[in-house]
Amino acid sequence: MSKTNNSINATPQSSHSREGGNPRLPIEWIITNISDVSIKGSQRKPDVDEKFIYVDIGSIDRDQKKISNPQHLLGSDAPSRARKVINQGDVLVSLTRPNLNAVALVSNEYDNHIVSTGFEVIKPFVIESRYIFNLVRSQHFIDAISGAVQGALYPAAKSTDVQNFNFALPPLAEQKVIADKLDELLAQVDTLKARLDAIPTILKRFRQSVLAAAVSGKLTEEWRLENPNLSSGTEVLTRWLQVRQKSFAEDQALRVQKGLQKRPKQFKEPVSPDLERGIESPPESWATVSVSQFAECLDNIRVPVTKADRNSAKGLYPYFGANGEVDRVDEYLFDDELVLVTEDETFYGRVKPIAYRFSGKCWVNNHAHVLRAPTKDANDFLCYALMYYNVIPWLSGTTGRAKLTQGALNSLPVFLPPEEEQAEIVRRVEQLFTYADQVEQQVKNAQARVNQLTQSILAKAFRGELTEQWRQDNPELISGDNSAAALLERIKAERAVAKPAKKTKGRKSDA
Repeated sequence: MSKTNNSINATPQSSHSREGGNPRLPIEWIITNISDVSIKGSQRKPDVDEKFIYVDIGSIDRDQKKISNPQHLLGSDAPSRARKVINQGDVLVSLTRPNLNAVALVSNEYDNHIVSTGFEVIKPFVIESRYIFNLVRSQHFIDAISGAVQGALYPAAKSTDVQNFNFALPPLAEQKVIADKLDELLAQVDTLKARLDAIPTILKRFRQSVLAAAVSGKLTEEWRLENPNLSSGTEVLTRWLQVRQKSFAEDQALRVQKGLQKRPKQFKEPVSPDLERGIESPPESWATVSVSQFAECLDNIRVPVTKADRNSAKGLYPYFGANGEVDRVDEYLFDDELVLVTEDETFYGRVKPIAYRFSGKCWVNNHAHVLRAPTKDANDFLCYALMYYNVIPWLSGTTGRAKLTQGALNSLPVFLPPEEEQAEIVRRVEQLFTYADQVEQQVKNAQARVNQLTQSILAKAFRGELTEQWRQDNPELISGDNSAAALLERIKAERAVAKPAKKTKGRKSDA
């Protein structure tokens, strides 16, 4: 049998001779390879009308390490090369990159069905199947097979790479004990991982509830009772529009003075809020306004930059599009406190919210609307309101290509609190979001530790550390006829008996 360059002969690990072996292994264990403890599989072509289960790479749940949602086909629909038969207790190992962690232990449900040729089917013989299954989950195995992958178009390992993999084989009784311990420990790890994986969803709901409370006034309900004598939202709006109109007039006069235009343009009054779709009533001191009344829309300044120009840039300033920062450029259009709003429906519902803030020099293309409120707190409050907003009813166009037009955005109804309350809301939201961010980071750190914990447990198992006390308590189960060396000889003998005799061709008789 062929071996890899790093292969080690299947010899007992004695305390006197460990050349080429692992000195950390128990002395009762031996080094062998998968082909020495498994048998060859069979192939068959399903009959035309036969119903069968076909397991391909998409049928493997990589987190649970099991077959999930395989295809149910008729023999007439069978892929031409899908002929590898699988049986209960077989271990499936993907040979293709990047799917080397796609492994599964075949249950009775899939006995005598068929698997894709992209898998190597290990058929453990006499030994404990669960031991081999956990072995192929280990980082040592994944790294070894990954290093054997060849091919540019379809990178994959070969069947022999799996079969020639060297590993430590314990006595059979110990294999079962190890498998039982791994079942228990890894189930606990999976439970912990599932709980950690659920926390980001909980945090997302928490952030949404914070935004809902913030933009409806519930977050500062008690604060308003303690601070009754504030300017109302209506008074704030009147003052903001007066300042905006005055600033516009001054800018127009300056442009005429510089010769950039012949006469000043007329100030365009912001549109009123579109209330036909319905909106809840705000707190008494708040006002219902349109986005265009709350903030200036600066979309007329936006200019797209070609990919070629962006590629040649040094990358001094962020270049924003529908999904946040998408590149870097060497010039900037804006240098202000801004709220950027995603225009394209295709980006809604993704990880990032549809509105985000930026402060400073940047360039924005025509896939994001640009808003500027009178103050930083107003900017932040508006951003939170739009992050929470369900703008789907305001979109126009066909599904998948719908957009939030500038006109629709400008007419969106939002609430305008007193300026002091805006500041208090922003402070509280930022405080709660900071807390959520800290929890999220702790979860990420814990998830990384849990992922390492799985491999740490597997490594301990295959060094014999999980069963050290068991070996001391059960010496009769790991020695003599129960030793790993005796087990290997038994496998060799039983395989020889089970191996079908080769057919010989008879000589033709002379006529």
